[in-house]
Amino acid sequence: MKTLVISTHPDDETLGCAGTLLKHKRDGDDVHWLIATSTHTPAWSETTIATKNDEVHAVSAAYGMDSVSKLDFPAAMLDTIPVAEIINAIGDLTAKIRPDTVYLVHGGDVHSDHRIVFDTTMSAIKAFNMKDVGVRRILSFETLSSTEAAPQTPTSTFLPNVFVDISDYIDKKLDIMGLFETETQDDPLPRGPSAIRALARYRGASIGVEYAEAFMLIREII
Repeated sequence: MKTLVISTHPDDETLGCAGTLLKHKRDGDDVHWLIATSTHTPAWSETTIATKNDEVHAVSAAYGMDSVSKLDFPAAMLDTIPVAEIINAIGDLTAKIRPDTVYLVHGGDVHSDHRIVFDTTMSAIKAFNMKDVGVRRILSFETLSSTEAAPQTPTSTFLPNVFVDISDYIDKKLDIMGLFETETQDDPLPRGPSAIRALARYRGASIGVEYAEAFMLIREII
């Protein structure tokens, strides 16, 4: 089986579904990574940009990713890019990879880039063409400091209905997050190690296991 994880920024997938991706690799599945945005000058220094690129390489190796694709849209500026350009880029890559399952940032996050990536992915992979590009299942994941930071309204609330036991992978998840030196936070901030572990513990308690990751099933074709 093939899995495609679509993240707006490189660290999104580690916060949201690292354990799940590691389970896919354990089961022999191909795991592909699409990163929609990249840091850019003058908002980031050349040194920081180089460091972030090194982080992506290190994290990709830690997962054993089968491919990494960068769309290189400007981070925190997706609202300046024509929507059709983003839709076509995501759609073309999905058609090329033909994943069975797509993991995607949550559409109600406080970060505008997350919302745009979610909406454009939904446009790129419509219900009537999912089978044409090989997709059978689309799930969204929560990203600490973006998902829970959004106002809890009917349209923004993350309502998980799929849970994955990651008890065997929680330490590896934290190790991989630690590779993002430019993105990690100290406790008690949302991306601190204790918060990451606490969320996984809370999601695990929901299904009676030590640690879990939670998802919203967006669409499935059986």
